[in-house]
Amino acid sequence: MIKHKDHFHGSDLEKIEQIYGIKKEDIISFSANVNPLGISPKLRDGIAANIDCISTYPDRDYLQLRKCIADYCATESENIIVGNGSTELISLIIQIQHPTKALILGPTYSEYEREIALGGGKTIYYPLREENDFQLDVNQFIGKLSEDIDMLVICNPNNPTGTAIKKHDMRKILDACKECDIFVMVDETYVEFAENINDISSVSLTRTYTNIAILRGTSKFFAAPGLRLGYAICSNTDLMQTMNQRKDPWTINSIAVVAGTLMFSDEDYILKTRDLVASERNRLYDIFEKSSRFKPYWPQSNFMLLKILEDGITSNELFDRCIRQGLMIRDCSTFPYLGDNFIRFCFMKPDDNDKLKALLLQ
Repeated sequence: MIKHKDHFHGSDLEKIEQIYGIKKEDIISFSANVNPLGISPKLRDGIAANIDCISTYPDRDYLQLRKCIADYCATESENIIVGNGSTELISLIIQIQHPTKALILGPTYSEYEREIALGGGKTIYYPLREENDFQLDVNQFIGKLSEDIDMLVICNPNNPTGTAIKKHDMRKILDACKECDIFVMVDETYVEFAENINDISSVSLTRTYTNIAILRGTSKFFAAPGLRLGYAICSNTDLMQTMNQRKDPWTINSIAVVAGTLMFSDEDYILKTRDLVASERNRLYDIFEKSSRFKPYWPQSNFMLLKILEDGITSNELFDRCIRQGLMIRDCSTFPYLGDNFIRFCFMKPDDNDKLKALLLQ
């Protein structure tokens, strides 16, 4: 098991407040990867109008919510299961699959390895290579798959590299995994920020492959981490039935049900989010690509990984410099395979992005 270093998470504003003496209200978090537009206006108005929903239990089967999610994702509601954030569903899938040996593409989110370890499983990493700009060599990767691996975990687009596997390559991976009897869990937390979702999302593949489950949530794209609403998409009826049997009832509260039915249908908000992220992604990538101090990696997400090219400056020092100005970036030395010369920041509103850009390039 790779040892993970401690770090400040995007939600650790209280901890930052205590250490640096900066009020959390004065911190602009470029680390949390949350939509800078905030929550959907349709959601903000609708929650107030429907607050009486908390006086009744939600539908145990969440039929209306699952129908809204299915329409949003262009899939079937019977292939949707909702949970208390995608974290609950990641944990549940790993518990049920109970892998003895899992393969994870890294560097990536550490929670996958933690959940596998809690079940007594062993994790091995397949590293995304810096010399390939952290893009996966699919054919080479497939050659490393073997029958002693039970589960493959892929974050797509990946955090923190921002790189993504195209759908046609994911199909190759699924075919190879099917031959080796490997179950594939794909975390699509950031796919809604991608340039072309249909090129990357594997949702349509769930119709023909039963060895894949896709995880999504509302924390990042819909700026609602406190809502704790996540969902999985899978056509494996045995797995879905087992998940429903083992899952606690009503893990999604009535407010989250109402919120889901509102936010997934807010087309104006969804379009504005994608336009803002696309515009800032292009603008900031061009700026940092021309810089001699950083190397940017083109992302299919709402955040960008930067390699520090200047000698004598570490990611921790840049974190400290930024947070003292109320700007919180991510020190990526905590991720496997990344040293102390990588940082990550998410795209905020243009004025805030300009503040960070000026500080990093000064």
